[in-house]
Amino acid sequence: MDFKVQAAELNALATVGADALIVVLGGDTLPQGLDAAVAKQAQAAIKLGDFALKGGQALTLTHVDGIKAARLVLVASGKATLAAARNALQAGLGQVKSRGVVNAAVVFAGFDAALIESLAEQTAIAGSDAVYIYRYTKPSAPEAPKLAKLALLVGKADQKAAKSGLVRGESIAAGIELARECANRPANYATPTYLGEVVQGLGKTHGLKVEVMDRKAVEKLGMGSFLAVAQGSDEPLRFIVARYDGAAKTVPPVVLVGKGITFDTGGISLKPGAEMDEMKFDMGGAASVIGTLKAVAELKPKLNLVVIVAACENMPSGRAVKPGDVVTSMSGQTIEILNTDAEGRLILCDALTYAERFKPAVVVDVATLTGACVIALGGVRSGMYASDDELADALTTAGDAVLDPCWRMPLDDEYAEGLKSNFADVPNIAGRAGGSITAAKFLQRFASKYRWGHLDIAGTAWKGGAAKGATGRPVGLLTHFVLGQAK
Repeated sequence: MDFKVQAAELNALATVGADALIVVLGGDTLPQGLDAAVAKQAQAAIKLGDFALKGGQALTLTHVDGIKAARLVLVASGKATLAAARNALQAGLGQVKSRGVVNAAVVFAGFDAALIESLAEQTAIAGSDAVYIYRYTKPSAPEAPKLAKLALLVGKADQKAAKSGLVRGESIAAGIELARECANRPANYATPTYLGEVVQGLGKTHGLKVEVMDRKAVEKLGMGSFLAVAQGSDEPLRFIVARYDGAAKTVPPVVLVGKGITFDTGGISLKPGAEMDEMKFDMGGAASVIGTLKAVAELKPKLNLVVIVAACENMPSGRAVKPGDVVTSMSGQTIEILNTDAEGRLILCDALTYAERFKPAVVVDVATLTGACVIALGGVRSGMYASDDELADALTTAGDAVLDPCWRMPLDDEYAEGLKSNFADVPNIAGRAGGSITAAKFLQRFASKYRWGHLDIAGTAWKGGAAKGATGRPVGLLTHFVLGQAK
């Protein structure tokens, strides 16, 4: 979609030419200074009971006297907050995207001027989301909406901030779309090899250093834990490393690590058959760090970024790892595999050890790791763990800024008491209680040499049911976090 910032004062909206003029109204009264023709229509609709200044209310009017745009779309956000504005904009776009509208303009009225940069960012993200349709393996998918141009209308004083937000939003939206496309593809298409090819493509486009390692290279590195998960599958594993160098070589990089289980059967500890198809989304962590790499490469900040993806399938076969097997991780620690369905932490631990060689400023791993996190937080916030308060605050702030929120979970030492084995240094699971926390405590053992954060996105990486599909989260959070490290 083509996004732009267009100069238009709030009191002169009637002169804006577009197929649709979307007016997002914040607060419980019409904002002062609102274009007289628009205000007249809103007041009349409120009086008739066709519209109200309450969140979720939307009304489309056509060929309104005194208004140049062919359609006037009034949308109420209720509260004048960023989240309410985003929801209202989505409702407004929903009013026009299936109606042959090609060129739309949006204005936010009744919102604090300090929000304009964030509102612009959300305009790009919501606009891209409105026209996204998965079709790679579905030729019968409906035609994409005709909406191709979206202009954000702002006053002269707000243009600089709006343009900054729109540029950032476009890049984040591109990263989200890439993450969704990777995760939505079935596992017979989105293989570890495919993920490697996607990253290599980004490397060619953006001048990144990319290395895609095969089994032989991984064996040489001594990644016995990663190899154990992959050994039951006929699909070749891939260990993918990409580098964006935007600062001097002496500047320690930010490292993002993504879990890339392209399909998870549970292995010998086989999952129930119901909804197992959704385990194609188990590479949501990998998809999100790849999407973030794209966003950062487009924005070109002055920092260094390393993205690591450990990708393989978790399959049952005569070669598959068995409950009770003991493997040696790259760190030298031995692991008793009590449950083969707790495989994500087994590939991540070797990737976290590998990250040490970059002498990182910070490492954040991202994984659809535990069903326990879904029970704890649902699909609203991602679970977040951090080795220090400053890092936790940075991740929280980043998520809140882009409406991709997380929630800090505890890392008390007492939670690791269940991670004891008579046959290895550590088992890969503890008891059922606090499952997301004990998984994080397992990973923490392999991340002691640097600042470390962990995002459990099992509840936020995709949606099930009628809306089944990848969300692209937490590309927004990660991009804001990485950009924040440049400061």
